[in-house]
Amino acid sequence: MAPRERLNGVSGVIPAAKLRAFALAAGFDAVGFARAEPIDPRHLAQWLEAGHHAHLDWMTLKLAERLDISQLLPGAKTVIALASNYWRTDAPSPIARYARGRDYHATGRDRIRALRRAIRAEWPDTHDYASVDAGPVMEKVWAARAGLGFVGKNSCFITPELGSWVVLATMTLDAEVEAHAYAGGPTADQCGRCTLCITSCPTGAIVADQVVDAGLCLSYQTIENTDPVPEALRISMPNIVFGCDICQDVCPLNASPLLGPERFAPRAFSALSVTQLAAMTAEQYQQLVPGSPLARAGFNGLRRNAAYALGAMGATTLAVKQTLSQLASDPDAGVAEAAAWALTRL
Repeated sequence: MAPRERLNGVSGVIPAAKLRAFALAAGFDAVGFARAEPIDPRHLAQWLEAGHHAHLDWMTLKLAERLDISQLLPGAKTVIALASNYWRTDAPSPIARYARGRDYHATGRDRIRALRRAIRAEWPDTHDYASVDAGPVMEKVWAARAGLGFVGKNSCFITPELGSWVVLATMTLDAEVEAHAYAGGPTADQCGRCTLCITSCPTGAIVADQVVDAGLCLSYQTIENTDPVPEALRISMPNIVFGCDICQDVCPLNASPLLGPERFAPRAFSALSVTQLAAMTAEQYQQLVPGSPLARAGFNGLRRNAAYALGAMGATTLAVKQTLSQLASDPDAGVAEAAAWALTRL
């Protein structure tokens, strides 16, 4: 029997309904399918040529793979676009919502493994390539092609039911999915004339519709940038230590969020104040942060960001002054410089 004849579909085509059921059972909240066709290179090329990637040099690598998924999986025919809802609470925190719980990469990988097991059990001759926001894959493009939603003016991916409080993943198959799975096509842009995300961004990072200058974005500055944050941007960091949700908070399409699963429940560090994060000890860091997205910034990066935030807030309490005075003599040069700057702002 030929390999494709084993598929439990018509003429070797995988049934979309069964594949969707497997993805939902694996824990994903939304699933769609797109044909594995090459991506138009113009948008990415223009973004890179404009220097909007700042120091995200990895975005300039493996361009052929980013634009043609068959470079990652020879014979690729279908891309499964997957979304996970991470919204849990509106409680204020200096940590972006997606980073308040377990690292979403780990949750996504767990769900991908469950989906892969189901697919291989049902269609054993099918091969795949999966990515959870880590490989050279344009997740937002595939999610849009698969009909999960659209890219908003703030460059976040927005779904009709979950808003932009989602993280994306993809699984590419070397098998066809029945044609009607693609019938929905891209979701119509629902931003309309609204520009709240653009006008609310404190650093003007949204330089055009769907175009973000990473060098101006506070998410980039607090997570990816290991150099000192430019002084012109520091004053826009009150109560911002890791990531930034401002452009999502003001979006009307996020007005009615749905509760995400327990795996995204906020951990203890999300309830800490900026002052407490600035004063965090190495022991507290090791106890609270491992297994969360905050590990990307590191111990010194978090304290540096917290010092900037305190300076931007202009708080003059004794606890703030004592914390910053101590950090101003910290062995880490980045932390010390941030604290010294913050002290001049009090």
